[in-house]
Amino acid sequence: QYECYFFIADWHALTTGYEDTAKLEEYVWTMAVDWLAAGLNPGVATLFIQSKVPEHAELHLLLSMITPLGWLERVPSYKDQQMQLADRDLSTYGFLGYPLLQSADILLYQAAIVPVGDDQSQHLELTRDIAQRFNSLYGETFVVPATHLPLVGARVMGLDEPDKKMSKSAIGANHAIGLLDAPEVARKKIMRATTDSNPSVDLETMGPGVQNLLAIHQAFTGWSNDQMRTHFSGMRYGDLKKTVAEAVVDSLAPIQKRFNEIICEPGYLDSILKQGVERVLPIAQDTVNLVKERMGLYTAP
Repeated sequence: QYECYFFIADWHALTTGYEDTAKLEEYVWTMAVDWLAAGLNPGVATLFIQSKVPEHAELHLLLSMITPLGWLERVPSYKDQQMQLADRDLSTYGFLGYPLLQSADILLYQAAIVPVGDDQSQHLELTRDIAQRFNSLYGETFVVPATHLPLVGARVMGLDEPDKKMSKSAIGANHAIGLLDAPEVARKKIMRATTDSNPSVDLETMGPGVQNLLAIHQAFTGWSNDQMRTHFSGMRYGDLKKTVAEAVVDSLAPIQKRFNEIICEPGYLDSILKQGVERVLPIAQDTVNLVKERMGLYTAP
């Protein structure tokens, strides 16, 4: 439905992982293959690496001139991640300014809609505030983006801790399912998932673990609410987990097959990422030049 841009945020990865970057290039490469394997079509969508477009950093700097410090300090994830990652020194501007760089990522392309998970909605509000502040100071320049949340799966929770967001960086081995997890590994994680004290699915009193399993199934299958209610109401938890596991394993199989095909195609990924940069660079440059002009900076060659 839309002209879509997907970028790999390698600069963002440095905000909490700046002390150990040995595998950063590998992670960037793997993420790009994951996206293609999951179904992103480079003929329709544009894929690129953030650091290959320096205008992201330039717009971030320009926006930092008008962004109140208090706005950044009030972003919920700022304090949350400081507590979660207490073993790391996060007293850097890069960490504090992470949401502002994210705003620059969005505003650089005049994005009208940003599809996000529920945990990112506050960041989108900051982006909207910054766009409106800039427009108020310098005249209409930025599109104020709208947040688009998925109807199902807006926040997938951890299998072992359903009160916390599923994250690949969590310590517990059974917290998250990886796209490349072998079928037996994915099944085992789901079969060990936390449920509640009920003997079977009670849609009126179910705990967060059961809600999460049902949400995962619905996200993978696209079933309607009525289908979910009819099929799962009263189902015992062992059968629930087996049903969810099969839905996940069946959906991951073609992704894993395509992943292995892509890594056997030398030069394919590099070509796609290079084309992506070539597509977005003129857009990014036009936005930065417009911002400089609005702010009174010298723009003549």
